[in-house]
Order: sequence, then C-alpha cells, then structure tokens
Amino acid sequence: MKKGIAFLLFFYTTPILWAQCSICTKTAQQLGEGPAQGMNTGILYLAFAPFAIVGYIGYRWWKNNQLN
Repeated sequence: MKKGIAFLLFFYTTPILWAQCSICTKTAQQLGEGPAQGMNTGILYLAFAPFAIVGYIGYRWWKNNQLN
C-alpha cells in the first residue's frame, strides 16, 4: 500500500505531465505557451476527479469489508 501511495505522489508531482490527445496538442500549440499550460492543467484536473471519486468509493468499500 505504501508503494502505491509513493508512486502516486511521484506521478502527480513531476514537473511536466503530458495529458493531451493529438487534437488538444495541436490546439495548445496554436494558443501559445501560457494558455497551453493552463489547458494541460485543466485536462489533468478533469481526469483526476473521476479517479478521486472511484478511489473514495473503493476505500469505503474496503473499510466496510474489513469490519466483517
């Protein structure tokens, strides 16, 4: 469990994360450096939300099953 948490912390603290599809990459290249980084951050934010929700549900499920 600790290795998984360490991996996630490392993954989300790397300075540059590429989370763009090819269409988004072309759009970001046309926008320029500043807006492109904002677009990339927005994509990462939107991608993180479902993982956080599923992770919370999984954690609650795991905690409830441990009590039995």
